[in-house]
Amino acid sequence: MARTIRRAPARFIGGAAVAAAALALLAGCAGTPSGAALVGTWGSTAAQQPNLTIQNDGAFSGTDGCNRLSGKGTVDGDTITFGPIASTMMACQGVDEWLAKASSGTAKGSTLVVYDINGNEIGKLDKSK
Repeated sequence: MARTIRRAPARFIGGAAVAAAALALLAGCAGTPSGAALVGTWGSTAAQQPNLTIQNDGAFSGTDGCNRLSGKGTVDGDTITFGPIASTMMACQGVDEWLAKASSGTAKGSTLVVYDINGNEIGKLDKSK
């Protein structure tokens, strides 16, 4: 007994091809991944200067100029909300330890603007090159 092979209508195949092309185009135009502007090192790595390195997953580490800082934050676009900040507790004279009080930060061009828990700007860090 002969088997009959059914073909999909031409308009179905054409529609599927258009949909596949549209998906490929959208994937290629997705742009910068969320948080990409935040990834990298901010601030000076010179002694007694604040700096912060932020990873793709929101993990961060750095120093307030005296104490080592680390933790994991939540990234939403160009803003990071810092999770609990683990810090060493060394006593350093003449160092402003403002970075340890960070609650969030927003990348604005080549500057990371840092805010405290009340939303007040407490400092800025320039992106390291």
